[in-house]
Amino acid sequence: MIDINKIKEQKPIQELLEFSIINVDKSADCTSFDVADKIRKIFGARKTGHFGTLDPMVTGVLPVALNRACKLVGYFMHRDKVYVGKMYIHKEISEEKLREEMKKFVGKIKQMPPVKSAVKRQIRERRVNKFDILKINVKVVEFIADVEAGTYIRKLCSDLGEKIGGAHMIELRRIKAGIFEEKNSFSIEDIENAFKLWKEKNDESRIRNILIPAEIISEILPVVQVKSENLKPILTGKPIFKKDIIGKLPDTEIFSLFLEDRFIGVYKRVDEEDIIGRAEFVLN
Repeated sequence: MIDINKIKEQKPIQELLEFSIINVDKSADCTSFDVADKIRKIFGARKTGHFGTLDPMVTGVLPVALNRACKLVGYFMHRDKVYVGKMYIHKEISEEKLREEMKKFVGKIKQMPPVKSAVKRQIRERRVNKFDILKINVKVVEFIADVEAGTYIRKLCSDLGEKIGGAHMIELRRIKAGIFEEKNSFSIEDIENAFKLWKEKNDESRIRNILIPAEIISEILPVVQVKSENLKPILTGKPIFKKDIIGKLPDTEIFSLFLEDRFIGVYKRVDEEDIIGRAEFVLN
C-alpha cells in the first residue's frame, strides 16, 4: 500500500507542484478549460489538464493535473461519476410512477449525445448505476445519478421526459469523479489564497492540503514493486523483465510501478518471453 498522506506531508512543495492533482470545486458560468487555465496561471505551471469536461452551468468536482501529472489524465478520466441535480417535470406524475420510470434507466442504456457535444453523434451504450429521487417539490425533482463516464445527464433527463410527458434538467452538480469527492474539493479562491500564503509568507500548510500527490494513481491501478538494483535502465524507458520485480504481476492490462513509495511509471503488461511490461509513461 502506497502511503499517500506520508508523500503529501514529506515531499518538497516544488516536487509536488511538478507532479500533483488539484480537486477543484468548479463554479458555474465557466468552462472546464477556463478552470484548468486559471490553475495554470495561479501556479505558473507549464501545463494543466482536467479530468473530464463539465458544461459551463454545471458545478462541482473537476480534478486538474499539474505539469507531469498531465500524463496520467487518461487513466483517471474514464471512471464512474456521481451527480446531484434538479429536473423540471412538465406534467404531474405520482412519485411512485416517477420512481418506476426512473428505474427503467438503471443498467445498460442506449444514449445519443446531444447536438451540442464534442463527440460524434451516434448511439452509444452507457451504464447507469443509480438514478433516483432525493426530493420532490411540486414539479421540481431533485435527483442523484451514479453513471459511467461519458453519460449525458441532461439527455438522461430528457429521455425520461419522453416517457412521462416531458422533463428537462435545470441544475446539476458533480459530487464525485472516480476517487475524487466533493468533500475534498477546493474553490479557485481557496486555491489562489493558499498559493499566495505559501509564496508570500512561506506557509505551506494550506497548499499542502490542496496538492494531491499524483502517486494516488496507486488507488486506481494495481501496484507492482521494482527491485532497486534494476532501476537505472528502467528509468530510461526500457521494458521490465521478470527479474526486475518483486512478486507476480497482477492480472490486469495496465499497472503502476513503484520503488517503495516512489512512483516509477505506468506499464502495459506484455508476454514476450522474459519481458513482462512495456512503459506507457516513466517519471524520470
